Amino acid sequence: MFRLARIWVSLLVLALSMTAQAQESASFRAGDGSSSADANAREVMGQVINNLKEAERAQYLYERIERVETRKDSGDKEPQKTWVTRVVPAGTGIAKINLGLDAKPVNTDYYRAELDRVLKSLLWAAESGPQQRDAYQKVQKKQKDREDLIEATRNAFIFTYVASEPRGDRTLLKYRMEPNPSFKPTNRATSIYAKVKGIVWVDEASHQLARVEGEVTDDISLGLFLAKIYKGSKFLQDRYETAPGLWMPSFSQYDFDGRKLFTNISIHEKTFYTDYKHIGPPAQAIPRIQSEIAQLDAMKAKPGADR
Repeated sequence: MFRLARIWVSLLVLALSMTAQAQESASFRAGDGSSSADANAREVMGQVINNLKEAERAQYLYERIERVETRKDSGDKEPQKTWVTRVVPAGTGIAKINLGLDAKPVNTDYYRAELDRVLKSLLWAAESGPQQRDAYQKVQKKQKDREDLIEATRNAFIFTYVASEPRGDRTLLKYRMEPNPSFKPTNRATSIYAKVKGIVWVDEASHQLARVEGEVTDDISLGLFLAKIYKGSKFLQDRYETAPGLWMPSFSQYDFDGRKLFTNISIHEKTFYTDYKHIGPPAQAIPRIQSEIAQLDAMKAKPGADR
């Protein structure tokens, strides 16, 4: 249930950037009613949507390292549990390979076996049979569902400009985010928008989401009321440019309190995203993984290599 909650919040984080940009364009039009201003606003909005779609598609084209830390309480200095994974797009899915806390393989044989598993998935995804077509259609449906949920946020929130703030050598535009009282949810997923408020920061030059902080303002029921996220739960996400024109998450934090059935549950989780690398679709990823496997085999074949 709470995995579903994190997915919904992740969708919300992505959607907020689109809505914040729409508000920025609206503010610009309000200051200048000329046709040239309207045309420029439309151009900016088109760029925003394209940027977000590109970042979403990039999830299936870029591998990364994820370090996840969980804590019993949000204020705890040291994590209760930490794990690190290499996240690799594998055609119709996403593969995860466990690493050591130093983000390096702990066991060569295990790592070699996991790479082989990724390679088999990529080889299968690169074929063009009916099973592959069905699998890709499911992926496309998930992407469309996400886009539909994002589209609904255009009217779900009201954004109010607060101030400009520096971040390094860039300028961020800060907006207050509040639910739109006239918004009518179309399904259970969009109904959570009425129970969230927060702040978003938008990069002024690139029209990309740089940071979002949100808070649950009323209890959110999940899974036919079998689970609930309590009022006061919080989340945040930072994004930076990881490739020219592409902004991806660098850090996420969830501090959720709630219940599942009759058990109270707390989720205090931080995720650090690093080492984004373009791996491409299966046809491009296959030779990369094959090369990695060959290098591991060559190292193991050397005299004196650990076995």
